[in-house]
Amino acid sequence: MTIRTGQQYLAGLNDGREVWYDGKQVENVTTFPPFSAAVRSTAMLYDLQHDPRYRDVLSVESPELGGRIGRAYEFPRTRDQLRLKREAYIIWAEATCGMMGRSPDFMNVMVSALAAKQSFFAEFAPARAEAIVNYHRHIAERDLFLTHALLDPQLDKGKRRDQQSDPGIPLRVVDRAKEGLVVHGIKRIATAAPYADEILVWPFPPTFQVGEDAYANVFAIPMNTPGLKTLCRPSFAATSESRADHPLSSRFDEMDATVIFDHVLVPWERVFLHEDIHFLNRMYKDSRMRELTAHQTNSRLEVKLGFLYALIFRLTEAIGSDQKSDMMEMLGEAVACVEVIRSTTRSAEEQATVDPENGVMYPDLFALQAGRALGPVYYPKLVDMLKRVGGGGLIQLPVSLSEFDSPIGPDLERSLRGANSSGRDKAKLFKLAWDVCGSEFGARHELYEMNYAGERSALLAGIQREYGRKAYYSAFLDKFLEDL
Repeated sequence: MTIRTGQQYLAGLNDGREVWYDGKQVENVTTFPPFSAAVRSTAMLYDLQHDPRYRDVLSVESPELGGRIGRAYEFPRTRDQLRLKREAYIIWAEATCGMMGRSPDFMNVMVSALAAKQSFFAEFAPARAEAIVNYHRHIAERDLFLTHALLDPQLDKGKRRDQQSDPGIPLRVVDRAKEGLVVHGIKRIATAAPYADEILVWPFPPTFQVGEDAYANVFAIPMNTPGLKTLCRPSFAATSESRADHPLSSRFDEMDATVIFDHVLVPWERVFLHEDIHFLNRMYKDSRMRELTAHQTNSRLEVKLGFLYALIFRLTEAIGSDQKSDMMEMLGEAVACVEVIRSTTRSAEEQATVDPENGVMYPDLFALQAGRALGPVYYPKLVDMLKRVGGGGLIQLPVSLSEFDSPIGPDLERSLRGANSSGRDKAKLFKLAWDVCGSEFGARHELYEMNYAGERSALLAGIQREYGRKAYYSAFLDKFLEDL
């Protein structure tokens, strides 16, 4: 058992997987230009685990697994362990400016959450509980990078899966064999699928209806499994030789993919739930994955919003508007957004409770749900602030910063000079802002932050239904009314 290096991660990707881009099969995902930047950035995260400055936060000796594992795999049993998990999430998020929403720690903590609640799977079948526990050990021992596929193709939303014009499009079980389940169909938006080690499949949202049992399956398989095919969207990764011209999109564009399952055999030891809508509809809540995954996603969002706040502030300084009252008000609002999200993880840790069934300490769900509900509001708000501050300056930028070294360099310097910065430095800053708010990469990130937690209306309705302090505040109000 060991924590992997970046080179070990890269070496594991040349495994015969079937990945398609622009109608052509990709021979080597590690060097293919549309993926190579994200692959290198992921490898960089693995290397950070071996950096003496971060090693003891990013990894930990596991008495349960008998070796050193990534921090995300750990079952937290104390508040201090929860804090260290957050610190580990933040180290990786800061290394990517919060722009890699599906860094390896996200799925690692998700599988850890499922394994921690093996009792839920045991209700379905003891063998499935054993399977999820063994799978957690498998990925922790090998320090694997997982993607996940939740969503069906967008067909007729007014009909059940089995009522579609072609019920065979959504992924479903088509056969059972002695060796496992045979599945066939399609899942979409598997982020990082081309360069992940394995894929976890579980359908979302958990609103399955009678008649959809064949579609209600949770399993995991390697990305090179026979019959598994990955189809990619257009890349938003900039290919400029100068990273400064596209500082984010040249490094952190995560590829999203549609995954085709052509009569794929899933071994029984990789099946965690199958053909049961009732258990599938319960899993999201009863496995308590929300607490542990939201702890990671809110930590990442804190970093991302903080990065945007600093960028907005630097833009106001560059154009000399940082002391204007309207800009100060706007910056104060940005600070408030950052601090609200930042407070959700700390509050959740402070209010954490131990589940007596498994001894795991879970951060407070309702504090974390506040972050999941407000993140889709705050991120577009800060992006809009960037646009308001940058204005036309975001449009009129040189093709490349190397133009400052060309014969027209002096003209560019005069036309782009800032209040307290050179033209080159101001252009570098504005190019970064454009990558966030004006590029295809930036548009994808805004869409991602608005939707990754699911439909916001459903999320908010769920928060109201489950709010654990509802009775307390209602009783407080009722007591006040009684005393009138």
